[in-house]
Amino acid sequence: MPEKIYQSGECYKYQLIIKHLLETPLVFAPDQQIIYRDKVRLTYRMFNERVHRLANALKLLGVKMGDTVCVFDYDSHRYLEFFFAIPMMGAVLHTQNWRLSPEQILYTMNHAEDDVVLIHADFLPLLEAIKDKLTTVKKIILITDDDQRPDTKITIDMEYEEMLRGASPQYDFPDLDEYTRATTFYTTGTTGLPKGVSFSHRQLVLHTQAGLIGLSAYESPARFRSNDVYMPLTPMFHVHAWGIPYVATMLGVKQVYPGRYEPEMLIKLILTEKVTFSHCVPTILHMLVSSPVVKKLDLSKWKVIIGGSRLPKGLARATMDLGIQVFSGYGMSETCPVISLANLKPHMLDWNKENQIDKLIMTGLPVPLVYARIVDSSGKDVPHNGTATGELILRAPWLTDSYFKEPERTKDLWKDGWLYTGDVACIDPAGYIQITDRTKDVIKTGGEWISSLELENLISQHEAVSEAAAIGIPDEKWGERPLLIVVLRPEYKDKVSGEDLKKYMAKFAQEGKIPKYGVPDRYLLVEGIPKTSVGKINKIQLRKLYSS
Repeated sequence: MPEKIYQSGECYKYQLIIKHLLETPLVFAPDQQIIYRDKVRLTYRMFNERVHRLANALKLLGVKMGDTVCVFDYDSHRYLEFFFAIPMMGAVLHTQNWRLSPEQILYTMNHAEDDVVLIHADFLPLLEAIKDKLTTVKKIILITDDDQRPDTKITIDMEYEEMLRGASPQYDFPDLDEYTRATTFYTTGTTGLPKGVSFSHRQLVLHTQAGLIGLSAYESPARFRSNDVYMPLTPMFHVHAWGIPYVATMLGVKQVYPGRYEPEMLIKLILTEKVTFSHCVPTILHMLVSSPVVKKLDLSKWKVIIGGSRLPKGLARATMDLGIQVFSGYGMSETCPVISLANLKPHMLDWNKENQIDKLIMTGLPVPLVYARIVDSSGKDVPHNGTATGELILRAPWLTDSYFKEPERTKDLWKDGWLYTGDVACIDPAGYIQITDRTKDVIKTGGEWISSLELENLISQHEAVSEAAAIGIPDEKWGERPLLIVVLRPEYKDKVSGEDLKKYMAKFAQEGKIPKYGVPDRYLLVEGIPKTSVGKINKIQLRKLYSS
């Protein structure tokens, strides 16, 4: 794209595009490090050169404006290069969820009309299973950690590092229109086909700016600053790893990418690289804080945002007992994703730990530029009293415009200029949002609603409970009744019964925290609870398993 020639007196029409996010760290922290496991150590200068080389290499492969490049990789320095180079050249980055079934992966690749695939050697078997049914893919680039080419039935066009070495270190990234589509990915639906969402450069830049303000500007126990060391524990294929890699890059912080999630490697990196800031779903945090090894470590400088599912109070307390600062955030695939963060207000900073936890585990306060409402079934606002519930609806400049090529499904997403989340929530007098359930997960008993998330939050505070899920199961008299599915801590197995747990939950009814009808009748003690591809409790599967 030729450089525009400006006339005297003509101003520069500054576009909010991703290439501008990379300018600040190259001035502020050009020698700061970006690390991949114990294998790769780059500076921001070196990273920038690799971004340029990748764009040139893709151009030589025939990638042009509007083409879609699909990526299968672990969290890595390479993935960060994809986050920048692919959209900066005007192409679309398709972050592939490699935990989907082969049939779902095939659907998403054909639906997104992928042109080029960048794939780690570990995922070649997935691609081999569907390669003959792909309709648009023209080139396949192999990613390896050791330059070794595995045996495969797939025709490999180039190896990633070899491709970069042969490409020019200078690429003239164009001044794109800020509404150019930058990324696309697919929501992990547990029923029906995955839904495609996409985001423009403008949306990602504004999301980065608002995320930076929400995470860094407020006095908070878990502030993200330029002297932090960042390591994601959320897959980069999942909603841009919540957009935090863009924030971290703009801040110029030291970044650590762990590759495949292996507990030993995660702990090693946290300690050796002195990681101070991460984000993950509750199940990953639960896995780490339940480890006997972790209990012996000093993690007092580690700050963790929890999203994807509600942060139970019991897990938050156990985490803080290890010295880790933890708080909640909220978003969806359709919202890019960050909508709210559980920052404390100034007067709350002097509260005692227990009172602070009650706020830190909430869905939180909307980040700048977000409008949030709670409405009833007729679209009328409900009172902000902390108890009245309705559906959470949103406006923000980074919400997806539509489901990709799905106009009918988009009609359920956008109504009257508001994005309908499908989440049941309340807002308290201080303005804090609390998601009480997904509309599909609310337990409806005798005409009343019970929050499955609140039941999980309460039972998590029992000393014997390691993990829990609440679902509604059919009941002839009441329509549905709650069932609590519980994993006990190892030291409490055969020592705590379902009846003990029922007495514990009845105590909350006596205290008025839940209605008497909200106390579950049945408690199922199990070895484990099934999870979705992004680590959330899979309630669809639980209902299939236990509804009968």
